[in-house]
Amino acid sequence: MWKRDELGFPGFWQLQVAGCAGLYLLDLLSLFPYRDVGESWRQTVFCTTVFVLSPGLRPVCRSLLRRSLPWLSLEIRALAWATMYAAPAAFLVELAKLHSLRLVWPNVLDSWLAFSVLFFLWCTLYFSTKQWQQAAHERARLLRAESEARQARLSALRYQLNPHFLFNSLNAVSTLVLEGNAPAATRMLAQIGELLRTALDNDTSFEIPLADELAFIEQYLAVEQTRLGDRLRVTMAISPETRDASVPSMLLQPLVENAVRHGVAQAVDGGAISIESAARNGCLMMRVKNSGLQNETAQPGKPGIGLANTAERLRTLYGDKHRFLVQSSITAGFEVTIEIPFRKAEALDVQESACAR
Repeated sequence: MWKRDELGFPGFWQLQVAGCAGLYLLDLLSLFPYRDVGESWRQTVFCTTVFVLSPGLRPVCRSLLRRSLPWLSLEIRALAWATMYAAPAAFLVELAKLHSLRLVWPNVLDSWLAFSVLFFLWCTLYFSTKQWQQAAHERARLLRAESEARQARLSALRYQLNPHFLFNSLNAVSTLVLEGNAPAATRMLAQIGELLRTALDNDTSFEIPLADELAFIEQYLAVEQTRLGDRLRVTMAISPETRDASVPSMLLQPLVENAVRHGVAQAVDGGAISIESAARNGCLMMRVKNSGLQNETAQPGKPGIGLANTAERLRTLYGDKHRFLVQSSITAGFEVTIEIPFRKAEALDVQESACAR
C-alpha cells in the first residue's frame, strides 16, 4: 500500500494521508487562537469524514480520465459528482456533531456546500496528479525507447553486420575478383558500403515508416543476393497502406538476417525468404518466414540475440499492446509474426490502442 512506483511517485494512500493530515493541521492552527474545544471537535469530525469518504470518488475519477475528456468537461462532471456525493456526507457529519436525529438544516446546508467544494478540489487534485504521473511515465517510456533504438543500431553492427558477415562478404568479393568478375565485385563492395552508411547515418528516431525499414532490408538482401546468388530467393508481399505505418527502427532487419544466416546460407540448395505486411483490426501485422529451420531455436528457452532483442524492444515500446509469435516446423520452416498498433508515421502522437485478437 505504501510502495512507490518505478519513478518514485508516492502511492494513492500516501498522498491521501498526507493531504488530509495537512488539511486537519491547517484547521487546528486556524482555531488555535480561539481555544474553542467544540469547534475543534467539529473540525475533527469534518476532516475524518473527508478522509474516509473521499476515496469513494476514486473510481468515478478513474472512469472520467479513461474517457479522455477535455479539461473543462472533466471539471464540470467532477463538480456534479462532488455535489451529489457531498449530500450524504453532510448528513453524517451533522448527526455526528449533534449526537441525535434533530438536524439543524442551515448547518446541513453549510456542510453540504463545504463538502461539495472540498470534494471538487479533491477530484481536481486527483486529475492533476494522475495526468502529471502519466506524462512523466510517458517521457520515461520514450527515453527508454530512444535508448533501445540507439542500442539496436549498435547491435546491428555488432551482431547482425558482424565480422562473420563482413568476412563472408569480403571473401565473396575476393572470389569474384579471382574469377575475373570485376563488375560484380565492385557492385558488392558498393552495396556493403551503402549498407554500413545507412546503418550509421539513420537519425535517432525510435520509430520510422515501414517503407524506410524495408529499404534498409533491401540493401542488406542485395549484398546477400550477390554473395549467395540463386541460392537466395526472396519474395515480398507488402500491403500498400502499411508502407507509411510507424515501426521501431531496425525491427525486421535482425529477423531477416537470422533467416538468411540460419535458414538459407547453411542449406546446400539455399532457400526462400518471404516478408509480408498487412493492416487488420487496427493492427500492423508483419511476418518474416524462411523455408529452413533456424539454429537459434536449437536450445529451447534460449533464443538468439536477434529474437531476444526484438522481443525486449517490443515489450518496452508497446507493453501488452503487441504480439510476438515464433513458429518452427520441419515442413513449414521458421516463421516470426509481429503485431503492433497501426499508426501513421506522420501521426506518432496518436493514442495507442490494443491490437484486436
